[in-house]
Amino acid sequence: MSPSTLSGPRRNWKLISLLIVGISIAVMIGANAHLVYVAITSQTGCVPHAKDAGSDGAFRAAKSAC
Repeated sequence: MSPSTLSGPRRNWKLISLLIVGISIAVMIGANAHLVYVAITSQTGCVPHAKDAGSDGAFRAAKSAC
C-alpha cells in the first residue's frame, strides 16, 4: 500500500479556511444588519416607569420624557 492510500482522502485546507472565514463574516454582517433594523424600527416613545423617588437598588428613569 502506498502512503497516500493509508492517510485517507486529502483535504483542501485553503478552501475550508476560506469557507469558515466567509461564513463568519456573513454571520457578523447579518447580526449587525439585524441590530440596525431593530434600532430603526423600535418605538422609543414614552415608556411607563416609576415616577417616585425609588429605593436603594431600584432603577428608574433619570428624567421623564413624557
